[in-house]
Amino acid sequence: MSGSKLPIKFAIIAAVIAVAVWYVYPPAETINLGLDLRGGAHILMQVDTESALNYEMELTQSRIGQALKDDGISYDAIVPIGTSGMELRGADPTRDEDIRALLQDYVGGWDLDKLGPASYRMNMPSGVRTYITTAAIETTLSTLRNRVDGLGVREPIIQKQGLQGDRILIQLPGVEDITQIKDILQDPAVLEWKEVTYPPGTVDTGSWLPPQSMEGLLAVFGGTLPADSEVFEQVQTSEDGTVTNRLFWPLKRVSVVVGNDLKNARRGSDQWGDANINFELSQDAGRRFGVATKENVGRKMAIVLGGTRSKEVISAPVIRSQIFDQGVIEGGFSVQDAENLALKLRSGSLPTQVEIIEERTVGPSLGLDSIRAGVMAASIGFVGVLIFMVIYYRLSGINAVVALGLNLLLVLGMMAAISATLTLPGIAGLVLVVGMAVDSNVLIFERIREEMRLGKTVRSAVDQGFGRAFLTILDCNITTLVAAFFLFSYGTGPVKGFAVTLTIGLAASMFTAIFVSRQLFELVLGRGHRVAKLSI
Repeated sequence: MSGSKLPIKFAIIAAVIAVAVWYVYPPAETINLGLDLRGGAHILMQVDTESALNYEMELTQSRIGQALKDDGISYDAIVPIGTSGMELRGADPTRDEDIRALLQDYVGGWDLDKLGPASYRMNMPSGVRTYITTAAIETTLSTLRNRVDGLGVREPIIQKQGLQGDRILIQLPGVEDITQIKDILQDPAVLEWKEVTYPPGTVDTGSWLPPQSMEGLLAVFGGTLPADSEVFEQVQTSEDGTVTNRLFWPLKRVSVVVGNDLKNARRGSDQWGDANINFELSQDAGRRFGVATKENVGRKMAIVLGGTRSKEVISAPVIRSQIFDQGVIEGGFSVQDAENLALKLRSGSLPTQVEIIEERTVGPSLGLDSIRAGVMAASIGFVGVLIFMVIYYRLSGINAVVALGLNLLLVLGMMAAISATLTLPGIAGLVLVVGMAVDSNVLIFERIREEMRLGKTVRSAVDQGFGRAFLTILDCNITTLVAAFFLFSYGTGPVKGFAVTLTIGLAASMFTAIFVSRQLFELVLGRGHRVAKLSI
């Protein structure tokens, strides 16, 4: 090798070291620790795909009802039939063509039957059901990710699991109290505005309150609610959380605003400093809301929150003036409750019910113990390898020691640069990388020894040793990279962490064993005189 090229190559090595140190220092701030090292929450959730169908049915029901109203088509009610069907009853028989065209827009892929001159039945076919459940799982995953991001958790893991893909794994490093987290993750946060169905003869609609029992409600309606209405409960509590009253509200089945009509939500406060929630609707929803509030000035409209299994009225304010795309939700919220609800609303409603089927919390002390144990194991392994290399390969062993030290530095630097997460299996990967890196040096050194036994000069033996060992080292690392690829592709969080560390380590070991170690030998061989012996 030309001596003029050696300074350039050492400058490259120095630059690589400088970049690695830049990224890795200080390690406590630059290297992300996984759940098993930092502590945090592990939650496995099961998605109830059947609830996705119920949600889609309710959403479609409201959309059709609002569309009929916008087109000036009168009807008596839209009622669900079973779990995958609904009926439009009492529609204007003179608008049959308009009704069919409208239903084609909203349920074009459904089975549509005309029951009479003014009624239609819509049934959801199996293909549509499958599409809805699959899309709902993806939407649920995206919504949960948005909610976790809103919490500010660093480096969370959120991914699907299971053969059906209907389980979602969530790992939140650094989180200790998961009570609030569970509420935020599980709450469907489907917000709806519904018109109140007043009993016959009600005059003062602004101050009317519903009865405090289901029996009382049915009594004021003569024993039966109108077909276009259903009952929602409102639970009123005191400041300490004690239930003080229950109201049973008769509300229209068709919602004016529902779920994904919300564009944004944020916590605010009223003139007395009490927490509330300011919301903003999409353009289309704002138009519909403007029409509905104009028609209900002086009357009450109910704000309903919940999912497909349970919903409750959180407040029923009197509409004082027409409202379009912006409004305020008031319900006696604490600051934290208002903040949490605003987060859930702006992150999007969950189109499914999700149940927690596994949860565990890793405390920070356990994570610290894992770090200590992992570092201790890695250190013992590293020192043991170094001692063996120096004893067995003498001064050339120091070459391997330098290469191994730089290898670890490069691995940590690359992990910090790409914001990879270091887990306990990742530390195991580091230990394995040390073994594989020194294996490359062993292959090279043994090849140099073999060449020297054949009578080759030191220069020739070193050249032949590196040249002939290269393909063997490359082949070994490629086969290991293939295994790491499949581990990363099909493994879960900790297994992925192991695969990432292993992949980065293999790349670093190729650089240190083939390039850095070679330059160290060249430093010895290129001092201007012929080297007769090599301590190896």
